[in-house]
Amino acid sequence: MLYKLFHHLKKDSVLTLSLLLALVSSCFSIPKWSYIDFKVLLLLFNLMIVVAAFKELKVLDYLAIYLLKQCSSYQKVAFVLTFITFISAMFVTNDVALITFVPLTLIISKKVQLPVLKTVIFQTLAANLGSCLTPMGNPQNLFLYSYYNLSIGTFFAIMLPVVLLAIIFLIGLTLTESKKTLSLELELPTVGKVSHIIGFSILFFIILLSVFHVLDSTLAFLIVIAFVLLLNRKLFKQVDYSLLITFIGFFIFVGNVSTFPTIRASMQSILSSESSTYFTALISSQFISNVPATMLLSGFTSYYEPLLLGVNIGGLGTLLASLASVISYKLYIGTYENEKGTYLKQFTFYNVSGLLLFVPLIYIISIL
Repeated sequence: MLYKLFHHLKKDSVLTLSLLLALVSSCFSIPKWSYIDFKVLLLLFNLMIVVAAFKELKVLDYLAIYLLKQCSSYQKVAFVLTFITFISAMFVTNDVALITFVPLTLIISKKVQLPVLKTVIFQTLAANLGSCLTPMGNPQNLFLYSYYNLSIGTFFAIMLPVVLLAIIFLIGLTLTESKKTLSLELELPTVGKVSHIIGFSILFFIILLSVFHVLDSTLAFLIVIAFVLLLNRKLFKQVDYSLLITFIGFFIFVGNVSTFPTIRASMQSILSSESSTYFTALISSQFISNVPATMLLSGFTSYYEPLLLGVNIGGLGTLLASLASVISYKLYIGTYENEKGTYLKQFTFYNVSGLLLFVPLIYIISIL
């Protein structure tokens, strides 16, 4: 048991970091229950349950393969794979979008003997950029949306310029792919029961109502529990409890350090303007990933717009900037183990190019 725990902590560096920070800071300040935002945890749990259900029902797989069967060239395949990842990330999170569609890309590469390294990188960019638009697109959005009690209209207004620019950027990238004609012979997967698809769609709608502050999050959580117990109890095993524990660790750490006057004053000084908040979020995301950066910075600034923009755009850049990027990297090298170096070079090139494009344009459009 202890070995499994140690192995998991070693494997999940962000979880380990959050727990260490919580433990060390608790040695100097007594943690309080009020530090933990249970609303965010309930929303995350609800979303992970329903996303796991749709994944098991193979709804997204069916849609993707149906669209791919209509494609007559590799460029069209790359376009479909990139934009179905982009759109789905808005609703099922960037992580799940990549876990669902990158393996499909790798299967196609084996069937038609075409290089898909760039396409996987484009999908990674698409997942990180598409997830920007909605509160449920990624964990940092859901946290900031709840933490600053934003309205859905305000949230969309902040993130819309990023997504519009992302569409232009991704279209430009996919146009660089080969126009070589091909014929894909893919079998449509068997989806789950129609009654389950309808049921979980209704459940997803209920969860969205709680995300958009229409329905109480605790009530939505109780509905989810009852629904899953009735239809598919196995879904409870598919929840990423490590992410929930990671959030708890950061909640405790931020709450603890906020009680230290010197640290609080220093952080507030660093984040004293919209510009400094924006660039601090961007830079810190490159080294510790955008989710931890969000958790660490949010407690010391009231500038929610530049923080939201900074951590989302900050998902571009290094491989560590977004944990979703690590997922697609591991999936790709699991199939093409000898291409680690090539992948990292190409990934860095396209991500840094995106960063150089988005950082100044969004700063001019939204911050100045």
